[in-house]
Amino acid sequence: MPYTRFSALAALMFMTGLAHAEVRVEGAVEYGTFASPLHDFKPGERILARSSQQIERTEVISAKLGTKFGVRYNLVGKRADEAPLMLFYLTPGVVTPDGIRHDKFELMQKLAPGAAQEVMAFEFTEPHEVVPGEWRFMVFQGDRKLLEQRFDVR
Repeated sequence: MPYTRFSALAALMFMTGLAHAEVRVEGAVEYGTFASPLHDFKPGERILARSSQQIERTEVISAKLGTKFGVRYNLVGKRADEAPLMLFYLTPGVVTPDGIRHDKFELMQKLAPGAAQEVMAFEFTEPHEVVPGEWRFMVFQGDRKLLEQRFDVR
């Protein structure tokens, strides 16, 4: 078998540790609303919960205080020294009390190789956050889109 430049490059990458599995979503993605024991939330009120909280599978989300919705997924091939995840929450236009409109919220999240699951969620805790319309959640690593989920908030 002839020795090519490509095989030499592949061998060099393998020896230097540059060759590794890409981070990717594996298995089913859970999405919808997270279960909550309370039904009548007050502004600013929030329930602390574990990532194992039950999720009712739906794309239609109730536009009311206390509703927590999002995705739970498994990532494989992650290493602590890799590029972090970028979480994008695309909104129909949340206007904060200072009068600024937000069509997108961004969050950077370091990879946690020991984490069994990842969660991306949004909880309506203030009246100005409760905005009906299409909400899109997107997870990127660098330029690679790993996940996208749409929700219809009504």
